[in-house]
Amino acid sequence: MYLSGFCFITDPKASNLSFEDMTIRVLKGDVKWVQHRDKVRSRREIYEDAVRLRSLTKDFKALFIVNDYVDIAFCVNADGVHLGQDDLPLKEARRILGKKKIIGISTHNLEQAIKAESDGADYIGFGPVFRTITKDAGEPKGTDMLREVKTKVKIPVVAIGGINLKNIRVVLDTGIDAVAVASAILAGDIEENVRRFVDIIRAHKNNN
Repeated sequence: MYLSGFCFITDPKASNLSFEDMTIRVLKGDVKWVQHRDKVRSRREIYEDAVRLRSLTKDFKALFIVNDYVDIAFCVNADGVHLGQDDLPLKEARRILGKKKIIGISTHNLEQAIKAESDGADYIGFGPVFRTITKDAGEPKGTDMLREVKTKVKIPVVAIGGINLKNIRVVLDTGIDAVAVASAILAGDIEENVRRFVDIIRAHKNNN
């Protein structure tokens, strides 16, 4: 399984753009991993958007992950699904999607991270690292806990929550495998924001 070091999460709260418009802009900026998250609209609408985003990501040869909904991920032939702690159990999601699809799990402490790995997750999302406005994800965990989690699990760790251009370097210094960003990309010039994130991540990878 190949995971890019930079994941864009769609977020209707952070931009007036449609999901298609925001996604095509980040894809043009060379983002290779899109996670479709929509906590607002109906499942039917989420499905319809996912169909369009699956087509777009295929055109750009980018990974497409659906947030929360295993059935939608299956129906649109997404590359996988990202589950929260209260979503369908990972083992059931695996039974539906099969061994070849990617399943990620949101985790908020070391115990959840270790369990996700033992249950067969392909990667974990860990956070919120910093305070975030995009969702109510609890108190920030900080980079020390992020570093500890990275040392205790062998599967890829994706940092999420409040990551921006000012703090991304300290996040990357923890040794994590990827970062997931929503509002920090969508605020202002999307193409320029993406370019700056990609440049920082590539430079850090080349120096380590």
